[in-house]
Amino acid sequence: MKVREVMTKPVVSIEADAPISLAIRLMLQKKISGLPVVDAAGNLIGVVTEGDFLRRAETGTRHKEPRWLEFLMGPGALAEEYAKTHGRKVSEVMTNDVKTVDEDTQLGDVVALMERNGIKRVPVLRGKKPVGMVTRANLLRALAGALHAPPVSCCGDVAIRERILREMEAQTWAPSATIDVAVRHGVVTLSGYVLDERQRLALKVLVENVPGVKTVRDEMSFVDAMSGVVIGSEETAKSRH
Repeated sequence: MKVREVMTKPVVSIEADAPISLAIRLMLQKKISGLPVVDAAGNLIGVVTEGDFLRRAETGTRHKEPRWLEFLMGPGALAEEYAKTHGRKVSEVMTNDVKTVDEDTQLGDVVALMERNGIKRVPVLRGKKPVGMVTRANLLRALAGALHAPPVSCCGDVAIRERILREMEAQTWAPSATIDVAVRHGVVTLSGYVLDERQRLALKVLVENVPGVKTVRDEMSFVDAMSGVVIGSEETAKSRH
């Protein structure tokens, strides 16, 4: 899936010389947490977000560093912090180093960019001009749509079992050699044993994602490699009582 399919558009932007009060009003009115900052030609030059207004002199929330730390920070860092906490124009508080994507960027690359830089939103550019914004909320909506997509029809129990086995073979963590898979009327029974309890959950998740599967029965046992102790599944224990 590409960015153009999930991004918010048209984008709401603000000019660099605008007062921060206007930026705050726009974010509150539009119920958004960040704005691309543009120059007179409409080209992106920065981003201003809610985070830029958390530490402000007006609310008494700005950082108050100890004297010894101020000495280590030096005048440059202190001056930058002062401008951020006292600035009245968007250009004085905005983030200049902006991570961007274009409309054809894959969502996987956007997620990687967000994780790598610890950011929650990314402007979408066409050339140098912002045409949209992709946020974590956009990604959640895309996921919600995918989860509500109609299930893909399958060819029966044999096809379901073959698909599960193929998926297991493709995963390096899956203990394919020690797990048996049985399918009857769309109900999948997993038996055999795992050497790590985390494999149990992952195997059940793998099976649940195969089209045509109605439910999963866990009859797998856990074998402690150190002691050799065998612990059955909760479902197996319940069936015996």
